[in-house]
Amino acid sequence: MARTEASPEPRLEASWDGAPAGFGGLAGDLRAVRVMWQRELIRLSRNRIGSVMSLVTPLLFLLVLGTGMNSVTAGAGADDTDYRTYLLPGAVLMVVMAPALNTGMSIVWDRHAGFLREMLVAPVHRTALISGICLGGATAATVHGVLLLMTAALFGATFAPLLLVPLVLELLAITLAFTALGALAAVSVERMETFQSVVGIAMTPLIFLSGAFFPINGLPGWLQSVVLANPLSYATDAMRQTLTTDGSGNTGAGLHWAGWQVPVMLEVAALGLLALTALAAAARRFSRPD
Repeated sequence: MARTEASPEPRLEASWDGAPAGFGGLAGDLRAVRVMWQRELIRLSRNRIGSVMSLVTPLLFLLVLGTGMNSVTAGAGADDTDYRTYLLPGAVLMVVMAPALNTGMSIVWDRHAGFLREMLVAPVHRTALISGICLGGATAATVHGVLLLMTAALFGATFAPLLLVPLVLELLAITLAFTALGALAAVSVERMETFQSVVGIAMTPLIFLSGAFFPINGLPGWLQSVVLANPLSYATDAMRQTLTTDGSGNTGAGLHWAGWQVPVMLEVAALGLLALTALAAAARRFSRPD
């Protein structure tokens, strides 16, 4: 009886980011991105009450603080600038930061629940997994921002409806940048308490030193340097310039580099570069075997 040799088992070699060679390919990676993106949107659709409640605090800021500041400036004989419209970019940031950074929290939670380990053994590049997670988180956060923009007029913050399109594009760059930063923090720490502490400590000074709630022109020189180094400052200023000048004129306010006002397109490009850098760093850290 002839002896037949068993065919050798295919040898699987790990690629640089942990995916087995010969599996998945580009189509598999794109499918993984889509699945992880859909997973974040499913989370959003199943938490409709939470999405609505997340608008309450920013809208109260517009109504209470904006109306109060309008009365103060009117009594002081200042110009007739509506402070509620001035506050609108800060209110939008308050809305989008929570779902953007919650994406990082979900990564930490998935690690403790064991779901992250199941994802990591899938025959796809880990870069595709983290990219899909970040894109899904950014989309969910942008939806929250659009909901606020569409309801802000009911609370006195008005803007031209045609500006909604550039504002949404800016929100996509903003939310992707901070979703990627949240993911980078999440893959760098293991404990939920540590992640929450890091985010809580970092976000408070970032928001207050972004020009979201008050002009930065009167700040001391050293604080203005901090404002210029704050990525949230460029997010706030991009939206404010879009709301006031369609992003094409010089308002005389906002962020300046050596007396030159930073244009909207450059601010959005800087946020996009930050998003790609943070995403690449998160993917590299995510790809390391633990």
